[in-house]
Amino acid sequence: MRSAQAQREGADRQLLAKRDRLIERFAAMQLDLGGAYYEMAIRDHLNNDVLIRKAAEMQRVDAELRQVEGVLEAGGSDAGKCPACDAPSAPSAAFCSRCGSSLVAASHGR
Repeated sequence: MRSAQAQREGADRQLLAKRDRLIERFAAMQLDLGGAYYEMAIRDHLNNDVLIRKAAEMQRVDAELRQVEGVLEAGGSDAGKCPACDAPSAPSAAFCSRCGSSLVAASHGR
């Protein structure tokens, strides 16, 4: 059976890997958004709905990235988890960044 320390280190490695994937995804999304805007601009046909959808998707990835970074800064896997979806959460978070569930009631049980 793995020790609690080994499990925590494994969870922290998973968080670091998730952060790296989110950083890469966000960078790719920035390039995609810039490319879409450029293509629309040179054709003099801006489609704000497409740009807004892409920006909203980037915001969701950015929020998840900030949440993971907050968990890592707060002590890694020792930070809390959402009781509804098991997503990592920073100790100061009031709501889950993934599902929106309240974390305030859950934090009193920590």
